[in-house]
Amino acid sequence: MTLNPTTKQRIAIVLDVSKFVFQWGFIPAVLFLGFRKGADPGMPELSVMNLLWQ
Repeated sequence: MTLNPTTKQRIAIVLDVSKFVFQWGFIPAVLFLGFRKGADPGMPELSVMNLLWQ
C-alpha cells in the first residue's frame, strides 16, 4: 500500500502540530490541574508566588 504525496504531507503536518501542542502545553496543563485541585491537607496554600519562589 502506497500513500499519495499529499497524504504523506498531511500526516507530517498533523504530527508536527501535535508534537508542538504537547511540548508547549504539557507543563501549563499540569500546573492548571494542580492549582485546580488545591493543596493537600497540612500543606501550604498554593499560589503563583509560592510556585515562583520555592
